[in-house]
This record gives sequence, structure tokens and C-alpha cells, in this order.
Amino acid sequence: MRQRILAVLLAAFMVTSGGLVGVAGATQTGSTNAASQQADETAVNFSGTTSGGQTVVVDEVTLEEGGFVTIHDSSLGDGAVLGSVRGSSAYLEAGTYTNVTVHLDEPLSEDDTLFAMAHRDTDADRAYSFVSSNGETDGPYTSDGDIVMDSAEVTVSASVSMSDQPTDGDSVLVDRVELSEGGFVTMHDSTLLDGEVTGSVVGSSEYLEAGVHENVRVELDDSVTENDTLIPMPHRDTNDNEVYDFVEEDGAADGPFRTDEGGAVIDTAAVTVGTGASTTVADQNSGGYSVVVKETYLPEGGFVTMHDSTLADGAVFESIRGTSDYLEPGYHRNVVVHLDDELTADDSLFGMAHQDTNGNEAYDFPGSEGAEDGPYTVDGDIAMDDGEVTVSGAVDINAQSSDGRTVVIDTVELSEGGFVTVHDSTLLDGAVFDSVLGTSEYLEAGHHHDVEVTLDSPVSETQTLFGMAHEDTNDNETYDFVDSEGDADGPVTANGDIVMESAQVSVPASVSIADQSSEGETVVVEEVTLRDGGFVTIHDGSLLDGAVFDSVRGSSDYLEPGTHMDVEITLDTDYMDDGTVIAMPHTDSNSNEAYDFVETDGADDGPYVAAGGPVVHAAALTVDGGDSMDDENGSDAQTTEETMSDGGNDEMNAGEDGTDDAESDGQPGFGVGLAVLAVLGSVLLLRRRI
Repeated sequence: MRQRILAVLLAAFMVTSGGLVGVAGATQTGSTNAASQQADETAVNFSGTTSGGQTVVVDEVTLEEGGFVTIHDSSLGDGAVLGSVRGSSAYLEAGTYTNVTVHLDEPLSEDDTLFAMAHRDTDADRAYSFVSSNGETDGPYTSDGDIVMDSAEVTVSASVSMSDQPTDGDSVLVDRVELSEGGFVTMHDSTLLDGEVTGSVVGSSEYLEAGVHENVRVELDDSVTENDTLIPMPHRDTNDNEVYDFVEEDGAADGPFRTDEGGAVIDTAAVTVGTGASTTVADQNSGGYSVVVKETYLPEGGFVTMHDSTLADGAVFESIRGTSDYLEPGYHRNVVVHLDDELTADDSLFGMAHQDTNGNEAYDFPGSEGAEDGPYTVDGDIAMDDGEVTVSGAVDINAQSSDGRTVVIDTVELSEGGFVTVHDSTLLDGAVFDSVLGTSEYLEAGHHHDVEVTLDSPVSETQTLFGMAHEDTNDNETYDFVDSEGDADGPVTANGDIVMESAQVSVPASVSIADQSSEGETVVVEEVTLRDGGFVTIHDGSLLDGAVFDSVRGSSDYLEPGTHMDVEITLDTDYMDDGTVIAMPHTDSNSNEAYDFVETDGADDGPYVAAGGPVVHAAALTVDGGDSMDDENGSDAQTTEETMSDGGNDEMNAGEDGTDDAESDGQPGFGVGLAVLAVLGSVLLLRRRI
């Protein structure tokens, strides 16, 4: 039995010259497109463009033996080989790729000369380890002694994309907008092309924070009454009031983001007015509890209802499995319909566009026996589409930052109880068991959101990870796949493919500290990896009570970018009794190689942030000759590695950019630079792991 399962798994993970065979969802992240799998000579073409600061697109890269394309900033010219790394692509097989999107670990804040550099995968683990290995692995490709790379000027501004779509005339949907600073995405009509700058504005979005936003709905102040070309344009918030004032101020405020050539950042989309309702349902996997409608257009608002195949037999009401929430008039994408009556077997489901005939925003079609909220029709036909739904499971994982100890799976849906497991990219080379990094707790059958998986061993490299649905074949609610060598708890499959999804997980910093004993004057941090260099600081247990500054017991000397082992820190304030030591990597934000976090009241050298909170790891310190309790620490020696096994980042409210609107919580001099710690009082919640 075990041999048969392993044979099936290994066959599923075979890599051929044509790509991956039999692996569901194993596509490359970003907008990477393989133009050719024939790699003759490694080369990079990077023309540079406008960027919202979060991503950069490399025009073309050819890799002879596979590897990565990495973005270095201009500090590379000053010799900062490791510190210049801003981000790296997912692993790329040997071949030629066009329009490779590189997600930056640290957003760009100003225009810069960037270098796109081809890097090898020298340790064959499909993870970019150049920085974490201190440059010993995954070095750059060279040709005739020169590094294979290309440079370009990148203007930090914005980017926007919008697809052609139907519209009710009152709203449209922007696919994606990326902003380097907070602002808006504004809709101009085609009169902009005739020079009507303010007069062409037909609507603007709500205020958008800096970052990437998808499926942004723009309500139109001036309805579009005929087919037209609309022009989405990102606008700044120049007066910082989070209100769009461009038209009111005759262009004096909230002007557009600019390209490197000085023009406005724009896209164009054809919108069609007066079309009938429509719905598109794609073939998909499901745990039987929800279905995703790819797109729907509801001219007057309403619902999308899922009917099963008994609809074809005339079971108009009995075929209803579930319906969406009320949807505003207009165009919608990726509508999740939760099923009231879950599917237990594969079936064809029909997504049907329904009206809201009584205007109460509640779906009354079955309750009224069809008198209310009937389906939309187009030329006498019901507006609907069908898709084959395979009942097994579904997984969705998005690109994210991590402290190297936890990964969050956005959604997991299981038709039967099981697990979601995180595998690294060696899975694609056949490392079925060794690729397992960690697995969730047992999950009941159903739909689960934000499932946190704690990794068995921390990772320090940015890499592509896979979320894979696994069964509980022996019904003991324990994950036995690895221990049983594949005999139990194998992956969920659908139509012969393993149900899994991949995403790039960036690790800006990681730290490990073990329980230890000393005379209370020094603490040793086992390992710390710093993407941009900085420090590792020791906080005592009073940090758990919100003592941001007073909890600092000592900090290391400046550490270069990379990985450092057995870092001994001499404490400024000794431990007199046993207590908790919390290791926290800090940046060198002012680049003076001196730890200024406390002296500047947090304005400089704040902590590295991942998944919305500081990267931390805790351990117990036993002081030789000391007492078992340390009143000064505000915590006891029972607080060990479990205390902050995931850094509590899921409980932190600060964003990835280290900003938050929380109050100072009584800490003196709480400034913007310390905003990431403004909610450290919530670290108390970490005690749940003690």
C-alpha cells in the first residue's frame, strides 16, 4: 500500500521539459510567463518603469540551469552585496521568461537605479538563500567574469490595470492599483483625450492606503450613458486629508501619480452600457461548502444563486444549494457563494443571476415560490452558466511576510476532516516527506479562514511555499503522513491532481533563542538572519505588559546583512533572578550602525516586522544562584519557547510598513517610528501559549 501511494505521489511531482505534470495549482507566482523552455545563455533584460514600490517587473530573463532573478538597489554600487537585495522572484526552471514580477521584501520609497540580477540555485533547494547564507549559496550567474545583470531607473509612483467590462453606468471595477503612498484611483472618461483634465472626471474611489489593492469599485458621480473608453488614473492625496479634492481645487490638490517621463499613470478600458445580466462559473474544486463565481454582471443589483443539476429536471426550488449576499448593481469578480446545502458528490452547478425585485436586499425567490427575486433573462433566456464542481477540497494561500515560524493559509475547505500542510519547493523535485515544513491542527469538514500553520523548523529564506490539503485517513485527528511514510493522511486529490496552491513567502528577519542559564550578565541568541542588517535586542518579560522601552536589557553590536550564529549580548541591565528573554531583531533605520531605538523613543531602529507585528522569539533564562521568579521582568521562568512561538503577529494591529493609528499606551515620546509597537500591550495575548 505504502509503495503504491509513494509511486503515485512521485509521479505527480515529476517535472518535464513541458512543465509540471499532474499538480493542481502549481503555477508560478506573479505575472511570470514562460516564453520558451530552451535556455541557451543566461541573460537579463530590464528596462525599468514606474512602480508603486511593492513590485518590479523584469522584461525578460533567461536562465541556463534555473534559479532566480533578484532585484538589488543602488547600494550595490557601494559594495553592499547582501544589503542591496530588495527582493527575488520565485524559483524559475531553466528557460526564458517574460514580464517576471518580483515582489519586493522592502518597498521602494524613492526613485532609484535598480539592478535585475540572474542568480543560481546552487544548493538545489528552490529557495533563494543568497542573503541568509551570507553569500555562500545561490550566487549570481557570470559570463566572461562579469555578473549577468541589467540596470534601469525605476520611478516610484503607481501602477493601475482595468479590464474591459459591462457597466450599469453607475460603477466600474478596477482590477488592480498599486500606490507608493496613500491616494485614490480616479475614473476619467474619454474627453480626457481632448484635454478635459478636471471635466473628464466621472468618479473616484475611497481613500486607499499605500500598497496593492485589487477589485477596487469606483462609484461614478456622473453616470456613463453610452459605450465609452474609461481611463483609470491613480491620484495622490497631496493635502493628506484622505478626501479627493482634485476637481474642487481645479487641479491644485490631489494630482495624478506621474510616470518616469512626467505623464500621468493610466490604463484604458472599454465599458459597455446596456448589456444584459451575465454570469460565468468555471470548473473548480470545492470542499462542498462553497463555490466561486468567476464573474457576474447585475444591471440592477441582486444575487447569484447556485443550482445543482436537478435544475435540468425541473426542480426549480429544490435545486437551490445557496445564494450570494446582496450584490450592488454592476460588475463583480470572484463572488464566493456559501452553500446552505453542501455538496456530497461531484456535480454540475449552475450560477444564476437573480434580481432583487422587492428591493429589500434579501433573497426571497424560494420563500415566495418564485413571486419575488426571479432570474434575470437576456433575449428570453435565463442569465446563467454552469461549471463542473469536484467535491474534495480547496486551498488558497496569498503572498505574505512571515517571521519564518508561521505561515497563514487564507482559506481551506475540506469535504471531510483533515489538515492543511505547508511544503517547500523541494516537493517539486520529489521530496515528498522532506518538503513538509509544518501542518495545521485537525480541521473539521467545512470552510476555514486564516489557518495558521506553525513550522516545525524555522525558515530564514524568502521562498515559494505550498499549502496542501491532507486527509485524515485513519480518523485519529493526528497528522501521520510523514511518520507513516505515506501510509496514512495522504493529500486530497481532485480529478487525479493534488489539491494545493503556492505563494511566495518573504522572511525579512528570523531569530531563534533557546532556554539557557547564565550569571545574568549575558544572553546568547542561537541564530538571527537580518535582510538589511541591524541588531538583535534582548527584551525582558515586561514587554508582555507593554513596557516597550523599559523592557530592553541590551542589544548586540551592529550586524551585517545575513545570518549570524551564537550572538552573545552583554546586558546593560543584568538579570538578578530567573525570567524571560525575548530576542527581537531591529533595523538600523538611520544607517549609523548604532542602536538608537531607546534613545530616540522609537523614532529610529524599530523592529523588523512580518505579518503585521515585530519578529520575536522567547526563551527562559535561569540565573545561576537566582530565584525562580523575576519580579523585575513581570514574567516567570515558565515562559519558554512556546511563549512567542509565532511572535504573536496575528494579534498585532500594525501594518507591514510599521504604521498604525493606535495611541501611545502611556509610553513617552511615542512617534511614527514606533507606531509598529503602538499595540504591544496586545502581546499579553501571547500568554495563551504559555
